[in-house]
Amino acid sequence: MTRAQVARTGLYAGGFLGPFGGGVTVAMLPELGADFGVSPSAAAASLTAYLVPFAGLMLVSGTLGSRWGARRSVRAAYLVYVVSSLLCAVSAWFPLFLAGRVLQGAANAFTTPLLLVAVAASTPRHRLGRALGLFSSMQAAGQTSAPLFGGLAAEVTWRLAFLGVALVALALAVAGMPGQERAGASEPVRLRSAWRPAVLRLGVAVLVGWACLGGVSFLVAFRVEDDFGLGAGARGLLLTGFGVLGLLCARRVGHLIDRIGGRTSAMVGALAGAVPVALVGLLPSVAGVAVLWALAGVAAQFLLVGVNAMVLSGEGANRSGAISVVQAFRFFGLALAPVVFTPVYHASPAAAFLVPAALLVLVVPFALHRNAE
Repeated sequence: MTRAQVARTGLYAGGFLGPFGGGVTVAMLPELGADFGVSPSAAAASLTAYLVPFAGLMLVSGTLGSRWGARRSVRAAYLVYVVSSLLCAVSAWFPLFLAGRVLQGAANAFTTPLLLVAVAASTPRHRLGRALGLFSSMQAAGQTSAPLFGGLAAEVTWRLAFLGVALVALALAVAGMPGQERAGASEPVRLRSAWRPAVLRLGVAVLVGWACLGGVSFLVAFRVEDDFGLGAGARGLLLTGFGVLGLLCARRVGHLIDRIGGRTSAMVGALAGAVPVALVGLLPSVAGVAVLWALAGVAAQFLLVGVNAMVLSGEGANRSGAISVVQAFRFFGLALAPVVFTPVYHASPAAAFLVPAALLVLVVPFALHRNAE
């Protein structure tokens, strides 16, 4: 492969790292808690510690990365990610481990939005849905293979998972990113250009949509452990179905999005995704739960790729900043999901799945409808 081909491959592989790093602790929470002497619920803070700075910095990272140069910003972020992952791997104290997770999230905030813009810039508009579908499928694969990788690693020691994450980040830093820096742009990008009402409405749709789809993966892990007694490796394997089926369907989803448009696609994803999310909390069969969770991954593809296509095909200024804001809302949803839904699960496991299903039906279509222009 030429250097340009390696960089092009790294562009899509970079979409894998953010969700992978965020979700690597999902299936290992009992083992992580036991090692640090905290409860599994307390260990779930490792998800929030990563995702809050990740989402918070993405409110500005797309704009700042454009100012500093996308390639330079992404490579520096990968190198910081390597260091922070190694810190997590060697931590003997839970607060220090959480500090490493915070640094991981902060570093990764400067990769996802800049990579998305690079994908859009290198793709003809009539094929944008397909390209974004491939990128989104890599993100889904990252989120759902993370529990499998983390669960299998936890059978030996959870620290192996973070050593693997560090190696992936190092490889991506070496691969680099295609394209050239946009030094000397005629007009400097401004933060306020990314905070338009239309962008914020799309952010709300993604926040609720992703919190209620990908964000409830930890609830699925809790349920299959509590009701079916699955171990860490089996839990991780079941959760992987969400990303695997999304990955397998990515090409067809992308073709369809190019035909029906981003808004219709996002609406279909929200409404269709509510059905498997609701039933996952009710079915008495672990096989049924596995199938439904995989189908939820396909719905998530329609929602996320549809919204991303709406942002990146628009004519507004500062697309890097706009997609950064929308992605920030997405991961805020992922970070808030454990905080919001864990107490509901302890009160009623079935209700913990019915509530996000209702939110998908009621909130996301309303936000998308209001965004129509």
